[in-house]
Amino acid sequence: MGSLPQVVEECFGLLKLYSDGSISRSPNISFDVPFINDNSILYKDLIFNENIDLRLRLYKPTSIVNSSTKLPIVFYFHGGGFCFGSRTFPNNHNICVRLASILQAAVIEPDYRLGPEHRLPAALEDACCALKWLQGQAIMHANVMDTWLGEVDFDRVFVLGYSSGGNLAHHLAVRFGPGSVELAPVRVRGYVLMSPFFGGCERTRSEEERPIDGIWTLEMYDRNLRVKLYSHGLT
Repeated sequence: MGSLPQVVEECFGLLKLYSDGSISRSPNISFDVPFINDNSILYKDLIFNENIDLRLRLYKPTSIVNSSTKLPIVFYFHGGGFCFGSRTFPNNHNICVRLASILQAAVIEPDYRLGPEHRLPAALEDACCALKWLQGQAIMHANVMDTWLGEVDFDRVFVLGYSSGGNLAHHLAVRFGPGSVELAPVRVRGYVLMSPFFGGCERTRSEEERPIDGIWTLEMYDRNLRVKLYSHGLT
């Protein structure tokens, strides 16, 4: 009999990679925050990539303060080191509820494929696909597009991302450029990167100066990079 597979990488006890290429994820990720659901914001889930069953969550205010003005659109890409996260997580859901309420905007939070099952740039491909989905909705006839999108302004789109989502926002800005001509009639007016997560082979100054006892240590940072780029035994 051969030896049992050994753990070669592990993240927070929630994700383990084994020497035979197999992966295990904990089904129990606990959160200390409740879902915000005060009926001021409506939301629903839609499929934006049927080929791989990727979904997004669309939010809109229950009542619009200025009914004569269409809602701007805010894309929100969640964080999680490219290995964790979902539109269904309460922390991500609550952020989108607050954005929709405070900004009086339609908020779109897409899921994207996670590592190590799906190596980068899979997440970026999915982020691009989400924007292309919105473009597809914009060019549809009014009686074909999703009814909620009849209330939005496709000329006022903003892309926000936190942590790994900030990384995606950066690459979307590079990919589509100023004015996002390729996405017409959708027009991205701005990109907001919140604590964007970047990594490379050489240490940056901020990495070298990071406190060794911080919440996110360099060892954890390096481990996360290895996990999301992991390929042994995977296709």
